Amino acid sequence: MTIGVLESVEAWTPVVALRNSLYAYPLVNGVHILGVALLVGSIVPLDLRLAGLWSSVAIQPLWRILARMALAGFVLAAVSGTFLFATRATEYADSWLFLAKLGLIGLAGLNALWLIGTVGAASRVDRPAVRIAACLSALAWVSVLFLGRLVGYF
Repeated sequence: MTIGVLESVEAWTPVVALRNSLYAYPLVNGVHILGVALLVGSIVPLDLRLAGLWSSVAIQPLWRILARMALAGFVLAAVSGTFLFATRATEYADSWLFLAKLGLIGLAGLNALWLIGTVGAASRVDRPAVRIAACLSALAWVSVLFLGRLVGYF
């Protein structure tokens, strides 16, 4: 994105109002944290099960619940994160931590789509490829969480 576009986003009246609001910005930030908590809190146990832990627990019932919760968390985090980004678009677009976070979200999303196609179709989930993808997924989403926190400090 060009600087001009990012500056326009920052100057948009609703974004200025959000940035200057005593209540709205912390509320949107709280929704973002809730979304990330739902996402990571659902993905990690599901990925650990897919990686081979808790083999006595059936995957499909766990999948139906946690995959939906993770999706709800992702939607909350993405929508609220877009609003938070808009308040400091030029600064975030210049942050290698933020850009790394976005790149990792993209890779983790592609990995999730592959897992959805594999596990969601009730294919053999004990394949080594599923275990590797699950481990990569857990690592990626936890890394996204840490990168997101670091963006606020650097």
